[in-house]
Amino acid sequence: MQIDKTIDLKGLVCPFPWVKAKKTLAKMELGQILKVIVDHAPASKNIPCYFKEEDQTILSVDKINELDWQIIVKKEK
Repeated sequence: MQIDKTIDLKGLVCPFPWVKAKKTLAKMELGQILKVIVDHAPASKNIPCYFKEEDQTILSVDKINELDWQIIVKKEK
């Protein structure tokens, strides 16, 4: 899988990670893949839910170490 853009949102708490992830994805082309890194546990659950509500495809949500998660999303619209 080719990641087109990665954003590191560690240190931010909701709703800021979601707002920044949404703005970043909005600037991307259809079919591109965004990787979002967060360290705020609620963001690891909220961001995928919000993207699903907007009909984006969540490819994965993985805990990558004790503190951080990565969310991989594909822009569909």
